[in-house]
Amino acid sequence: MLQIMKSEKKAIKKPLSFSTTMRNPNRIANFLTCLLPFENQILSDQLIMKIVEKVIYNKLYWTRYEKRNDIYRNIYDSEDLFFTSKQVKDIIINSPQNHKEFGFNKGWPSRFDTWFKLPMEFGFVYYKMNEPLKISNTGHMLIDAFNEDEQINQLKIQNVFLNSLMKYQTNNPFRKNANNNIPLILLLQVIKLLKQEDDASAGIFRQELSLFICWNNNDASELCKLIKQIRATQGFNYSDEYIYDICLGILGADETQKKRFKINQICGEAVDEFIRKMQITGIFSLRGNGRFLDINSFEKEKIDYILEKYTGPINFKSKEQYFNYMGVIDSKILSYDEENETIQVDLRQKKLQELANVYSFADITKELKLLCSTKKEESKDEMFRYIGAPTRLEFLISIALTQSFKNLEILPNYSVDDEGLPRFTAGGGIADIVCKSKETSDTLIEVTLMCGRHDQVNNEIIPIKRHLTEYKQKVKEDTFSIFLAPKIHVDVIEAIKLYKHFNNIDIIAFDILEFLTIIKEISNLNELVNNNDSNL
Repeated sequence: MLQIMKSEKKAIKKPLSFSTTMRNPNRIANFLTCLLPFENQILSDQLIMKIVEKVIYNKLYWTRYEKRNDIYRNIYDSEDLFFTSKQVKDIIINSPQNHKEFGFNKGWPSRFDTWFKLPMEFGFVYYKMNEPLKISNTGHMLIDAFNEDEQINQLKIQNVFLNSLMKYQTNNPFRKNANNNIPLILLLQVIKLLKQEDDASAGIFRQELSLFICWNNNDASELCKLIKQIRATQGFNYSDEYIYDICLGILGADETQKKRFKINQICGEAVDEFIRKMQITGIFSLRGNGRFLDINSFEKEKIDYILEKYTGPINFKSKEQYFNYMGVIDSKILSYDEENETIQVDLRQKKLQELANVYSFADITKELKLLCSTKKEESKDEMFRYIGAPTRLEFLISIALTQSFKNLEILPNYSVDDEGLPRFTAGGGIADIVCKSKETSDTLIEVTLMCGRHDQVNNEIIPIKRHLTEYKQKVKEDTFSIFLAPKIHVDVIEAIKLYKHFNNIDIIAFDILEFLTIIKEISNLNELVNNNDSNL
């Protein structure tokens, strides 16, 4: 009886809060992959424990017990070592989860629910105790896109998330929220209204996003009016406390509810996650070095279609009905192509030059140190922090090269938005970054955050050899490659020696931070290939 009363609890107004457990597409796809062997099986505590074993084995969840155990810590930190079945069971037994979610037993079953809550809200998976575990079409599409070739399928991955977020409702049946809107649609509508009155509008100021997080209906005109009033009196120079008080009013909350609706959540964490989730879709751009969120004009046709077809919330009678709606892919979304490559090249170059002047070499080095850190420290930069780690690596290395070598044309191959900021990494079949020189050799730069033997030798060095061979044949014979990673595996050096001996091609490998130190001391990259013998 108590459980029935809880399930029928009246919805109240509360801030939109995306789970921070699943911050990036890769993590969501990896968790979903753990469900594949158990699709259509009845969800029970026993089945959940089998899924938990897969999650632990794949190192997707890091327990305190592992952190305190030197052997387990070493396995977790290594990309070449894996837990045995016995070790996985030991970790689970010695890591009781002091956690309880409604509808699930305390412990690991409740932890399972926290992992998959957001993927279920996004329509990728549906689960309920004593019912079959279901993975939707979009869930399978996301899994396949990552498992086939993440780099080649990055546009498809963005579109899968766009498909979910253009439908996602604040009052969906998985949430007890009286606020009723589609956040992505509301954001697009307000931005378009602002631009109708001001062509130079850069979109939504970062602190204004707190209003979207707390907004209680789908009235874009009223929200636009409020934003204009705030700008008229405050400009873009107001405190978090100022916008927080307005948000409390929107929520109908008083002073006594400040402990429930915390300022650091409404004006901090929730805003960060809102930006991250909107950025995943590819239809938004960051402007003003991360201070504004705006429409990506490259996606105009796609945006116009979305605003025409998806206008407002739908009243769903059940969770399963909502899941079925969310889990269907709108094929029209997949049919739009990327912007012209020539336009992308010009924007990439312009943004690289701009940021090479805005940031110092020390600033870029600091950001790269964060990326290479095994502690997985977060960037505090309002622009870099919202760019996925692999893409950010290509971006930062490109900026560092632009700062260091005025005699080279630095041509990264990551895809960009209309601001020239990276959307995702270079596609398959091409080098990450091409450095062209009129006087000396051209250089192909290839980067990765992976440090394992298999990842570096099979997934990186073999493609690097192919990219280099093709470039030498089709573009310029006098060309060599540089491979960068946080830590170069010893087997990479052996593979490079073999390619030099049998194919007469030059590949040089450096730890990223070592490379940054070296390029401060040389005038051109050719000096590296001249000293290649010592590297080998």
